[in-house]
Amino acid sequence: MDDRFNTASGWVLFSGIVALAASIGAGMYFHADSYDYPEDKDFGYFVEAEEEGTTETGPSLAEVLLTADASAGERVFAKCTACHTIDQGGANGIGPNLYGIMGKAIGGGAAGFAYSSALSDKGGQWTWENMNDWLESPRGFASGTKMSFAGLSKIEDRANVMEFMATYGGAPAKPEFVPAAEEVDVDAPGAGPGPVEGAEAGAAEAAGGMSADQPVAAANAATDNAGATKID
Repeated sequence: MDDRFNTASGWVLFSGIVALAASIGAGMYFHADSYDYPEDKDFGYFVEAEEEGTTETGPSLAEVLLTADASAGERVFAKCTACHTIDQGGANGIGPNLYGIMGKAIGGGAAGFAYSSALSDKGGQWTWENMNDWLESPRGFASGTKMSFAGLSKIEDRANVMEFMATYGGAPAKPEFVPAAEEVDVDAPGAGPGPVEGAEAGAAEAAGGMSADQPVAAANAATDNAGATKID
């Protein structure tokens, strides 16, 4: 019985050694502990992550400002009245008074208000573009700002609010809207080069349309009495 037990134990130990050796060999072959895969081995392919970006597909700020509505902006501005006043001479609250803020220095528009360093060190002026970015995401525009408002996600709401704010103390010039160039359909009649079907051909087109296969009189051609050309 002891012999059979020893034999069985020996086989179990041998099997474990074989399994361990196979595991080590497989790891070395497939480079389990390394990301430097051999170029001559086909292990599939890697999917490259797309770079993060903010590609805006909607209308531009300049285009939206063409139809901005101050009355609609006043309704949206109601969300701001818990912290801000906008009337001339209005007191500072949790946030600064916003009269004439458009065009003023960022982080310095309201006298006597203690701006955070996130804004006071920002620099620049409250242009339409800067105010748009601020209203969209205050923390994204000035990291560390004390303003807790999350922002306005719709560009139309931001444009309307700015239009309303501009009625209190004015604003700088709006960004110029430049319409995109219209694409020309080269397959449309008259859009591309060449004659148009159904239209009278010009002199240049008529000349270009003459084939090189037109009959040419031979050098020894003779003319009969009727005036017809006779070709030998």
